[in-house]
Parts: sequence; C-alpha cells; structure tokens
Amino acid sequence: MMQHLALGARLARRELRGGFRQLRLVLACLALGVASIAAVGTLQSAVKAGMLADGARLLGGDVEVRVNYQPLRAAALDWAAQRGATASEVVEMRAMAVAPSGDRALVELKSVDAAYPLYGELRLDPPGATLAAPDGRHRVALEGSVVERLGLVPGDTVRIGEASLVFAGTIAQEPDRVASPAVLGPRALILDSALPATALIQPGSLVSYDTRFRLPPGTNVRQFATQFREAMGDGGWRVRTADQAEPGVNRFLDRASAFLVLAGFTALLVGGIGVATGVRAWLEARGRTIATLRCLGAPAGTILATYLIQVLVLALIGIAIGLVAGFGLTWLAAQALAGALPVPPRFGLYPAPLALAGLYGLLTALAFSLWPLGRAQRIPGAALFRDLVTATPGWPSRGILVANGLTALALVALVVGTAEQPRFALGFCAGAALTLLLFRLGATGLMALARSLRGIRRPTLRLGLANLHRPGAPTPTMLVALGIGLTTLAAIATIEGNLRRQLSDQMPAAAPSFFFIDIQSDQSERFNALAAAQPGVTEVRSVPSLRARIVAVDGTPAERVQATEDTRWALRGDRGLTYAATPPDGTRLVEGQWWPADYSGPPLVSFDANLARGWGMGIGSTVTVNVLGRDIDLKVASLREIQWRGLGINYVMVASPGLLAAAPHTHIATVRSAEQVEPAVLRVLTDAFPNISGIRVRDALEAVAGLLTRVGVALQATSSVTLLAGMLVLAGAVAAGQRARVRDAVVLKTIGATRSQIRGAWLVEFGLLGLVAGLLAAAAGSAASWAVVRYVMRADWIFLPGTLALTVLGCVMLTLGLGYIGTALALRARPAPLLRNE
Repeated sequence: MMQHLALGARLARRELRGGFRQLRLVLACLALGVASIAAVGTLQSAVKAGMLADGARLLGGDVEVRVNYQPLRAAALDWAAQRGATASEVVEMRAMAVAPSGDRALVELKSVDAAYPLYGELRLDPPGATLAAPDGRHRVALEGSVVERLGLVPGDTVRIGEASLVFAGTIAQEPDRVASPAVLGPRALILDSALPATALIQPGSLVSYDTRFRLPPGTNVRQFATQFREAMGDGGWRVRTADQAEPGVNRFLDRASAFLVLAGFTALLVGGIGVATGVRAWLEARGRTIATLRCLGAPAGTILATYLIQVLVLALIGIAIGLVAGFGLTWLAAQALAGALPVPPRFGLYPAPLALAGLYGLLTALAFSLWPLGRAQRIPGAALFRDLVTATPGWPSRGILVANGLTALALVALVVGTAEQPRFALGFCAGAALTLLLFRLGATGLMALARSLRGIRRPTLRLGLANLHRPGAPTPTMLVALGIGLTTLAAIATIEGNLRRQLSDQMPAAAPSFFFIDIQSDQSERFNALAAAQPGVTEVRSVPSLRARIVAVDGTPAERVQATEDTRWALRGDRGLTYAATPPDGTRLVEGQWWPADYSGPPLVSFDANLARGWGMGIGSTVTVNVLGRDIDLKVASLREIQWRGLGINYVMVASPGLLAAAPHTHIATVRSAEQVEPAVLRVLTDAFPNISGIRVRDALEAVAGLLTRVGVALQATSSVTLLAGMLVLAGAVAAGQRARVRDAVVLKTIGATRSQIRGAWLVEFGLLGLVAGLLAAAAGSAASWAVVRYVMRADWIFLPGTLALTVLGCVMLTLGLGYIGTALALRARPAPLLRNE
C-alpha cells in the first residue's frame, strides 16, 4: 500500500506540473458549494458572537425578570438590592396612538423609568430631544414608520389612551430592542410618570412587566439568577440572563442557518456531479498516459493512487478558494441583510464553520470522484486504448464500491449530525437521493425513447434524437445537474406561492376586519352594542381572555415534557385561555364531550387536539397552568380540531366557567365590516373606549405579506446558488463533449449537411433535454412543496401551474442557450486540420 502511495505521489507530482486546466470545473463546483456553506456558518457565528457580546444591552440588564399582569413584588426588589443590583422597570403593552388629524395607528407602548437604560444609550431624532417633561407635559417618542404614517412633527399632540402627550421625536436608537419585523405595531416610548395618565392598565389588561438588574462587577450572573429562583419561588415569572437575551432569535438563527446550509449542501451536491463529470473527462484525456502506464506494468493500486492524489490536491485547492470566497461573502451578506440581522455581526475567523464547510467539500469530492477513478483502475490497458473511441462500461472494484458507499454515508451523517432538526435533515437527504434517482431514470427513459424513434425520416430530428442516445452522450449528466437546481427553485417558488395564496385569497375571506383587545368586563356589553350599531358592520363576537403559562402536563414540568418538534412552541411563554359554558361557534370535537352548561365542578378544559397528540395527552390528562401567579389544575374533558387559518378567535385552551370567571380578566372581540367603513369603525370605537386597542387585520396581513416577500427573495437567492452550480455542471458537460461535437460537425459538413441542419439537430437535442428536465423538476418540486405545506406548515396545498410553467420554460431556454453557444463554436471549426489529423 505504501509503495503504491509513494510511486503514485511521484507520478502525480510530475503530472501536476502540466497544470490542471481540464479540472477547472471541479475547482469551480467545489468552490461554489463550499463558499455558500462557509458564508452561512460564518455569518451565523458572527451574529451569535455579536449577540453574546451585546447580550446585556439587548436584554437591558445582566438579568431580566418578566411577569405578566402585575409588577415584580417588592420583596424580590429588596432581595436584589441587598446584593448590590441596580433595578430598572419596563412596562410593555399595546395601545392606539391618535394624531391631531384623527388618524390612528396601533403601537407597542413601552414605559421606562429614570434608570433606563442600564446598558447602551437611547437616542432620539432630532438630537437633544428627551422624554423628560420640565414643563409638566408628558412626552412620547415614536418609531419612524408611525411618525410618517400619522404625519407628525415634534411638538404635535398625540393621544394614547386618555393621555395627551407631546411628540418629542423619532426613536433613532433603542438599545434593548432586537431588530424584528413590527407586524402588530411600531414602538412608542414614554416615561413611567406618564403611564397613569393613559389609564391603560386595568384589571386583566395584557401588560408585561420587565424588571432588569445591573449587577456589581464580578458577580456570577447565572448564580444570581439561580439564587433568585430559589429565594423567590415560582411567581409566574420568567428569568433570563444576558447570554439568553433573545432565545427566540437564537432559535430562528439556528433554523434559518440550518436551512441555508442544506441549500448550500444542495449546491455542493450538484457540484459533486460536476466533480464526477470533470474527473471522467480528465481521465479520458489522460487515456493514453494511463494505458501506457498499465502496459508498462503499473499496478492498479498505483494508477488509483496517482490520480486520487491529484484529485485530492485539486479538491483542497477548490476548498481553499471556497473558504476564502465564503469569508468574503459573509461581509457582503451582512451588508445586504443589515436591516434584518438582530445585531451587527462581529467579524472574525471562526474555525468551526470553516472546518465544517471544508469537510463537506472533501467528502463530496471523494464521494463523486471515487467511481470514475475506480473505473479507470479496473479497465485493462488495451480496453483503455479502445476507450479513446468508444466508452467501455465497467464497474469499479469491490473495495472502491465499499469506500464510495462509506464516503456517501459519512456525508449523510455529517448533514444529519450537524442539523438543527436531524429528522428533517434525514428526510432532506432521502429526498435528494430520490431526486437524483428520478432524473437518472428520466435520462434513461429519454434515451430509450430517442432510440425507439428510428423511423423519423427528417434528418434534423433524426440526428438530434440520435445525439441523445449515442455512446458517451452526456444526457444523464445534463438532466441530473440541471434538474436538482430547478427542483429546488420550483419547490421554493411553489411554497411561497401557496403561502401568498393563503394570505391574499383565502384568509381575508374568512378573517374578521378587526381584533379589539383589553376590553374590560364592564365595557363588554356597551362595546358590542356600539360596534354592532355601526353602518357596514356585519358581525361582532367577543369572549373572555386571560393569559396562562403552562407549568406542567400530567405532573411533568413543562421544560421536561417530551413534546414533538412542531408542538414544543406552546410550552414556552404564555398562552391564551378563555372559558365558556357552551361550545363556541365552529367548535369541532374529535374526542370527549363538552361539559353541561350549568357545570360547577372542578375546572375542566377543552384542549387543542394537535398539541395533545404532540404531548402524549388524552382525555383525563391534567394540564397545570399559572394564572396571575396561581397554579390551577385543568382536567382535559375534550379535544378540539382548531382551524387557525381563518383568523377567528381560537384558543388552545377553553376552560369551564367558575373559578376562572372570578379572576380579573379582559375580553377580546372581533368585528367584521365592509372595507370602506373600516377607518370609521376604528375611529368610533377607540374614541369611545380609549383603553381599547384595535388591530386591523388587513394591515397585519399586508405586513406579513411584505415579510414573506423579503423571505421569498432570500430563499430564491439561496436556491439560485444551486441553479448556478447546475449551470456550471451543464456548461462543463457541454465543454467536455465539445471535441466530439466539433468532429461531428466537420464530418457532417464534409458529407453535405448544411449549417442550418446541424444547428437544428443540436437544438432539438438540447430543447428535449431542457423540456424533460423542466417537467421532471416541476413534478419533483411540486411533490416537495406539497409535503412541506401539508405536513410542516399544516396548510392546504394549491397547484400553481403558472409557476411551474415558468420553471419549464426557463429550463428550455437555458439549455437551448448553452446548446446554441456550443453549436456555434463547433460550426466555426475548419475541417482541413481535423481531417488531416484523422
């Protein structure tokens, strides 16, 4: 073995002196895939490093304690103060901001105290503006979007709740706000001294109290948080430290990065086909050299070592180029996504993502080059001489097959082992393998069909069909390379189209016009009557509304519940809770029974059937919830199938009346009206009830649609990397067969074929390739999008023929373009030099 390696290394070094022009495709394919994976991993690490470094600023303190409905107890503040902690209290809720013109907008109201911010700096525009009220008039600062919408200038009066506030300026920098799309309302900032005047805080109002602590230098933050929990017990609060500033953002980054890495791996997978194509063409060009070595007695192991070493050297060069390019792309991506990233990334050299990208590239190079290398090792010298004219099929040795299989398994293990969702990654690998098989079978079917159509008499068509199945035809390579990229693009476009259709066509038809929140119990009847009396209003519905945190399921603490991936979200944070004596309209029970209308026993609950399945619950299970600091055991009496897409009033938990009815709570209402009267309805109701906030569903849907557009552009840009890799492989396959095309063009012209006939024949060949690849990609992309929409997003899937038609048309145009370029170059060749050489 060592002898083969030593001799192979010497021969490889000598051959590499001549350059590696014929392996440029291998370099390009590996560099592209590795660059995309390296860029995603490095950007993720840079953002996380930025969040870790700025965790205290993002959180607003070293430790934050969040509790709903009521402020943190004085005993907890005293406990922290005894340990040298400085406290700052922030109150958050939703409210309506009303301009002097009467225009209004939903805002996320934030009240801060004099100690705010504990970290960072609050800046307003114009410079020098402040929230302080030296003249006794309370002030408000607003986010730029709401300032523009309401047409405000500094000094204007803005009404929030029952308070009239002076508009101080636009919020230029809010140190503790992570950049995120404001779907339900932009920020409004006031001092805590102005909060009582708004009269927004009523019993049961949806209010969050965040108490931040700045700890003395040298304090162990995690130990402080642990001791706080032990000393204060479970008061219904959530304690976070600076390294957990935004766990939701971290989860989003992990999942987004996992998807983008899979997209990069797809590009690398397509590039692997380019590696196999490039290595095969390179070995064919080295045919005489290999044959000479075999005839001179070179063992098969030496041949394998010689060319494997060269491939590995070229692969390492390609990987190095990809890592450098990926590092550069990180900076460009950060600039392009500056408004979407939660914090400015901290650029630096992060070895882990670069090493992972390099390992991806190395395994891909091995997985796709071992087969052609093993074939060259297997075939004897005489056959290789014949192989210069006619490709001789052959299988690699058993050892090469085993090594190839182990390399492929290692690649799959790397994808699954590093994924945020291993099961999804495994399904992705299986889908990729099936897609490869689909396009390989499609190529076989196309070649068989072309071979069977021998009776066609028209020379152009007959020659074009013959090109598809002739010996050494690149039909399989072209179909597979182009097909995977197009499948990815078709799947993403179809998924995005389905989501848009759900938002634009189906949801608005079923959705109410407004949600109104924070309706007090003594206001509910008057609100319903006033809303129903407005012209154009067709429906008013209201229900009691409480917030509850799920503490335990069947006695198991929420953090230890073995929940499925798609249901774990409901165990985090607060959930909506209501009560009803009779089933709400549209209730669909799938198991159990509703309680009697006059039921007065222990608390029962009707639970979401999907969550119950994900948590292993059933009829008779117990869910422990914390409401206003008190733990309540709810026994599951029935399971309901909930249709969230209609945007009506739906709750995960609907409890029996009795105990919950006595707790302080508010009501939530939906109002359905004609579109043209929506502004008037909102104005009348929020003027009559200043403490109530109205959410215009149409505005929220438009915000979501805008977010979807940005996400769609990002996904399409990512999938375009895969398509670019496919185009590289396609161009490489055309280039690899260019010598044969030149020879064919010369021979055909010599025997009397016209340029138009030759051009037409090759356009038939490439047109059919593009058509078949496009149709298969449309079918595979539709199947993938159907699975994602139905089983991941839990929505109805819609067939989108227009989107798929564009995919097929684009594929045909792309292949025709590349085919035309190759044909034009072949037709320019002069016959005499080639015929003399023959």
